Order: sequence, then C-alpha cells, then structure tokens
Amino acid sequence: MEDVKPSSYCTVLDGKSQSKYLCYTHRRNALFYICLTDAADVWSTEYTEDTLKEFRKKVALKSTEDYILKLRSACVTGDVSVVVHDTGAELQVSSGSVDLSVSLSRLQGPQATEELKELLFRMADSLTQLDSKVRTPALSPLKNHQRNHTEFEPRQQQSCGPSVTVKRRAPGASLINPGTKKKMQATGVAFDEADDD
Repeated sequence: MEDVKPSSYCTVLDGKSQSKYLCYTHRRNALFYICLTDAADVWSTEYTEDTLKEFRKKVALKSTEDYILKLRSACVTGDVSVVVHDTGAELQVSSGSVDLSVSLSRLQGPQATEELKELLFRMADSLTQLDSKVRTPALSPLKNHQRNHTEFEPRQQQSCGPSVTVKRRAPGASLINPGTKKKMQATGVAFDEADDD
C-alpha cells in the first residue's frame, strides 16, 4: 500500500450549479478534519479518535488512510459531488457499494478566514516539500547551469571520419583554383575564304 499522508486535496463539483469546490482532509491536535471550500466559504466536520473509529466501522474501512484513498479514487473517477445548504453541505462520496458521504457544517467569519489561511500555507508547504523531493541534490547549481546552457546549442553529428565542409562550386568557377573563373577555350577567328580572290 502506498504511503498516505492525512492531508489530501481534490476538486469536486456541485451537481446542480456545476460550481467547483476544494475538498481536503487534515489532522490537527489529534482531530481529523474533512473540509470543503469554494475559496470564500468553508464547511468542515471533525472527528475525534472515537468518532473516527465509529465512522470507519460504519463505512467498513480499516484506517483513516483507507478513507483518504477511497476519497481520492472517487475524486478521480468523478464519484464525488457536493450539495450545499444554508447552514451546511453534504459531501456525497459513492465508492462501489459503500456510501462514504459526510455532512459538513459552515464555518463562520473569522473561523472560516483562519481555516482558509491555514489551508493556503499547508498547500504551499506540501508544494515546497514536493519540489525539494523532485530536485536532485547531487548537482551543484553551477554544473546544472552549464549543462542547461549546452542544451540550447546545436548538436554536432557523430561520424566515424573527420567532418568535411563541402562548398558548392559556382557555375564557371575553376575546380583547381576556386577563386578564379575558368578560362574559356579560344575558338579562333572565322575568316571568310571566299573574299581572298
């Protein structure tokens, strides 16, 4: 099984309005949160270890990571939708025969602002970590710069013998002495022999 972090992000659609929402999960202070936002409003539900165990039993999952994997795969296949109400939202997740749907409550004013701020920085941190994993630390910036510089230069063709540049010869140019024109063979002067009488 792949290594799954308790933080996860995916986009979901409201079935009626076709509006996009960001669904995400995270842990804070021994609580597990499932949240939803449209970048203006935030809906959230929290689970303690006990309520999380009950939820996992209800949906027949062994661990929180299993729920995150199911949520991710449902997002990829388009089996997740959102229904927004006045005071809350329903995250409808259907994964096979198991209904993984969750009810979320709308966060108010400063609480929603704080949640969005934390979300932004969590996402930035995860992008920074991903970026540092992708880079290869073995290359120094100077070597990397030199390598990239040569990538834009034309490549020389590799051949067994020495490469010879062939110039096209202009019409009338001498083959032996390329800077001069060929001298035309003298044709002589044509005399009219009939005029000699």
